[in-house]
Amino acid sequence: MLKKLRNYINGQWMDVPDAQTLDVLNPATGELLAHVPLSPAAEVDRAAQAAAAAFPEWRRTPPVARVQYLFKLKRLLEENFDELAGIITQENGKILDEAKGELTRAIENVEVACGIPMMMQGDFLEDIARGIDEFMIRQPVGVCATIAPFNFPAMIPFWYLPYALACGNTYIIKPSERCPMTMQRVMELIDALGLPPGVVNLVNGSAETVNAILDHPVIRAVTFVGSTAVARHIYSRAAANGKRVQAQGGAKNPVIVLPDADLSMTTRIVADSAFGSAGQRCLASSVAITVGEARNPFMEAIREAAASRVVGYGLNPGVEMGPVITPQSRERILGLLDRGIKDGAQVAVGGHAKTVSGYENGNFVEPTVIHDLAPGSELARIEVFGPVLGVIHVDTIEDALNLINSGQYGNQACLFTSSGAAARKFRYEADAGNIGINIGVAAPMAFFPFSGWKDSFFGDLHGQGKHAVEFFTQTKVVIERWPSDWSRKF
Repeated sequence: MLKKLRNYINGQWMDVPDAQTLDVLNPATGELLAHVPLSPAAEVDRAAQAAAAAFPEWRRTPPVARVQYLFKLKRLLEENFDELAGIITQENGKILDEAKGELTRAIENVEVACGIPMMMQGDFLEDIARGIDEFMIRQPVGVCATIAPFNFPAMIPFWYLPYALACGNTYIIKPSERCPMTMQRVMELIDALGLPPGVVNLVNGSAETVNAILDHPVIRAVTFVGSTAVARHIYSRAAANGKRVQAQGGAKNPVIVLPDADLSMTTRIVADSAFGSAGQRCLASSVAITVGEARNPFMEAIREAAASRVVGYGLNPGVEMGPVITPQSRERILGLLDRGIKDGAQVAVGGHAKTVSGYENGNFVEPTVIHDLAPGSELARIEVFGPVLGVIHVDTIEDALNLINSGQYGNQACLFTSSGAAARKFRYEADAGNIGINIGVAAPMAFFPFSGWKDSFFGDLHGQGKHAVEFFTQTKVVIERWPSDWSRKF
């Protein structure tokens, strides 16, 4: 019998008997894995009320005691590492090594959040005036929620969850309805921690569930990662309801290749960035900008790298790229390629759906390199979110920077060069929040914030590290005077 996923509210697993369900499919095989309920607003309210009831006591739990649960969670994640990675590959499609890398990043965030007794400290200054002291302390915000995407079902919730808990908040997670099984298993591990009921809750669902989170008066802060259109909706609706918001949007991550770049290293790194996770990540390289004499050597090398990439089921050894998430995603990607060709672009390699022997029902797309893109064309501007690398040629690094900075997105930009001067110019002038120098996926470590500019991010504070601590706390400033003769009154 197929598993019907459940919500986890107030320390208990709960069925949602009257809710509609969606099928969770393995994108490589088409196999039906589970049914996920689309929770109505009443389930969000149930979770929010449970989290609100748990908040006062959890807030009063000392930080050094709160992080003990995180130390236990880190151990449980490590002990169940292979199982969790396998679930990620089954429901998401990425290859097993990529799933393991994602899970490693999740665990790293738990590790960093364990340092909250130091990271949450405030400031103190004596004698701001004679006999008067002033200090600032950090206190938790309250009930917080994450609306998670399908492409990193384990990692992205952990950009937020461990920091929120360590800071004394209570939490609600809404996993992607496309990839809900990973967090279902993680929640089973969280259940084993013995946290007080209501501290962490999980509510499955789709658009109605999301809007209920955005509108609920008890929920004080919301985090999100997804497309720009949805991020803008999340940000505007949640902010209109007085909530703190982090909303990470889409991207069109450019890489500049200079003539002095190490061609072998550059090709390998750019191919991994563009085609890893089938291009379904917010830091995937989407457009390569070759400068001057870099054009022909890079085109020849990246064409070969794409053509030789092994596509298949991510649990099988030797596979280098899995499927995209749904048949609809595959058709959208192929439609964008068709329109790009009509706009004058040329396909160097790929450009079609791919049939993999034994997995004919999979959502596979050939690793694709398409060149001669017009800078203002649709394919050069919008996020493809698939294994497609566009190539544009310019004459100078100044031209490349102007092209980058004229775009609507600002999630990541990378440069490949042997010149320190060029690298400094690039990191100084490029309008993007995450910069890579001879790096294809400039994913910050857990102790740095995951940045993003322009239409790639809506909000002020980002996920991970110090930004997460600031987001999940509110500052209180205290100014106090103790008269020297105070004791005489008693």
